[in-house]
Order: sequence, then structure tokens, then C-alpha cells
Amino acid sequence: MFGPGREYNFTRPNEKGEYEIAEGISATVFRTVLDYYKTGIINCPDGISIPDLRDTCDYLCINFDFNTIRCQDLSALLHELSNDGAHKQFDHYLEELILPIMVGCAKKGERECHIVVLTDEDSVDWDEDHPPPMGEEYSQILYSSKLYRFFKYIENRDVAKTVLKERGLKNIRIGIEGYPTCKEKIKRRPGGRSEVIYNYVQRPFIQMSWEKEEGKSRHVDFQCVRSKSLTNLVAAGEDVLEDQETLMHHPPQVDELDRLNAPLSQMASNDFQD
Repeated sequence: MFGPGREYNFTRPNEKGEYEIAEGISATVFRTVLDYYKTGIINCPDGISIPDLRDTCDYLCINFDFNTIRCQDLSALLHELSNDGAHKQFDHYLEELILPIMVGCAKKGERECHIVVLTDEDSVDWDEDHPPPMGEEYSQILYSSKLYRFFKYIENRDVAKTVLKERGLKNIRIGIEGYPTCKEKIKRRPGGRSEVIYNYVQRPFIQMSWEKEEGKSRHVDFQCVRSKSLTNLVAAGEDVLEDQETLMHHPPQVDELDRLNAPLSQMASNDFQD
């Protein structure tokens, strides 16, 4: 942390040559961490937040693992260790399984990718004449039971989103959706139309984008779009002008019923003459 050749040499002395550390770390957590420099083990007492302890260990370049941390709340400790393991594991899945599919989409000119993760035992058998009417033909299929089990946990999906964001990807969506694998039966509708009923399985999916100008891709430049109704609008405007000129030169005639229904104040004095 302080050595000139250390990887984490981010601490600098002040004008007095002193090192200011532990900024933002509570006194209780810092006092707990000091035990590491005496015994090599951190005994976390009750009431100490494991995530806060983890952040402090990262700041002080202390390895956060089961060899250095002792605490009563094993669930919180294992959760942090699982996050570390999930991050490393998904890095491997990304390089070995997911990235080749993304590269294949990029070579086709695509700038986004939707991948459905199936198990090794799953099989997809669609009717060529009656495919599923949901656009699944644009989804990429990845057969991997290991990745399927990885995405089963929502915490792992959150970690995967973090990794993808760190790698510069956007519009990331990871979840569980129904995916049609094979047809179950064919129904005959009135008029001779056939409807294929498919069997759906719940499988993880991952969607991401690497489009740089996504805002401009959806922008419509109306100066380049010629409306077919433009001439009609001009003609309608000319009709309005003609109507206004007609009203100015030929005022409308007042009907006798309008005279009778009008208020007395609006009636001309000659209306009361016999």
C-alpha cells in the first residue's frame, strides 16, 4: 500500500510526510481490522457489517477470505466469498462461451445480442412450416448446463451485470424467460388454419448491446422525410384563406330563427319595428 513498487501504491503523504488513511471508515471497523496486523486474523464481532469490513479490507489491501476472517454470521461471509467466486467464474464464461457468440453477431453487422442458455440435455425441434410466432429465430442458443446453473441465482445474475458493465457493454438484461423447444400438438382452426402448440421451458437469457450511437439510430430527421400529405396540407391552407376572404366580402345572412333566439341587447332597433 505504501511501497514504491507495490501494485496498490495509491496512498500519498501530505505536506508533513504523514499518511492519512482510513478516510470514511468507522472507528469500530478500523479497530477490528487492526487485529490483522497483530495476529493475521480478523475476528469480526457482532454488529459489524460484513460489506463494510470487506470494503475496509480492500482499501487496506488485506485479503478477504476464510483464512483471515472469523465471524459469527457465516451467511454474510459466504455471500461475499460467493460474489468473488461468481465474478471470476463469469469472467471465464464470458471469454470461453459468450464472447464467441457476440463476435459472430458482430460479423453479421449486428450491434446487440440475445442469448438463451439451454442445458446440455435440451433439444430444439421446431416445425419449419409453423415456427413459434415470437421472433425466437433471432435468439442465439448456448448449450451449457454449467452456465444454466450459474444464472439460477439472482445474485449471480447481478454479478454478471456488473462484469458486463465493466467491460463496456450497455442495455444489459439478464433473467429467466420461457423458450419453445418442441411442438406438442397441432390444432385445426375453423377455415382450415393450423395452429402449433409448443412446449416451453424456463431458461436464462442474457441480452446486451455495444451500439455507440444508439440515440442517433432511433432519431428521425424530418428534413429528410417527405410527407405524402404535404400537398394536401398546402391545399387545405389555401382553402382556409379562400374561406376567410369569402367571409370578409360576403357576410353570412342572418336567419329569422337566429333573430328570435338572440338576446334583446344584440337585436338591432329596427328589429322591433312593425
